[in-house]
Amino acid sequence: MNISGSVALVTGANRGIGRRFVDELLARGAAKVYAAVRNPAGIPDTEFTDPRVEVIRLDLLDDTSITDAATHATDLTLLINNAGITTGANLLGENDLAGLRRELDTHLFGTLNVIRAFAPVLAANGGGAIVDLHSALSWFSINGANAYSVAKAAEWAMTNGVRLELAAQNTLVVGVHLGAADTDMMAGYDGPMTAPRAVAAVALDGVASDAIEVLVDDWSRLVKASLANDPSDFYAGALRATA
Repeated sequence: MNISGSVALVTGANRGIGRRFVDELLARGAAKVYAAVRNPAGIPDTEFTDPRVEVIRLDLLDDTSITDAATHATDLTLLINNAGITTGANLLGENDLAGLRRELDTHLFGTLNVIRAFAPVLAANGGGAIVDLHSALSWFSINGANAYSVAKAAEWAMTNGVRLELAAQNTLVVGVHLGAADTDMMAGYDGPMTAPRAVAAVALDGVASDAIEVLVDDWSRLVKASLANDPSDFYAGALRATA
């Protein structure tokens, strides 16, 4: 997959990692970038000044907006599924099910609906590539974000599945995992964080090298490696803290 000359669409493009994906794509010579956001009217004219950027509406919870975006962006060759949320919900609390459903509707079903809408477009344009932004929390749970972990684990499994289904049309599907990035979503987090532009850069390096999985940082590599070990070692501290 050649980034230079590509036509890309980035969901959640108005801030955080999505915004830096736009910058990195332009720096690498993308011919066009669709900056997909939930509310284009709220994006100031000064936000995207490069003429290669077109702001369009796409809301992961609005099927019509997804269909409209795919109908409009018929020249797409690279889809970046970046948009996401975190509700802070666990699983067993009185109000946690609403948060879990919202997380699943966004990360699993919303992202899958985007892929389903754009897969025929990518096929018509030679195959192209899809990038799904996951998390190290796809592989472990933490009290206070258990709903997010469930949704991201489901999204990871979904990515692995669509990769197989889209192989015949020559579409590369890349899963990108990271720990903490310095975004609004991680406000208040006290620990090492990766710069959003660095996340975008490493992810696009993976696309350019035809990787199917990208581990952005040391934390995601550590968590992935731990899956082969006894989970009691990984969760020992967390279990002691909640005992």
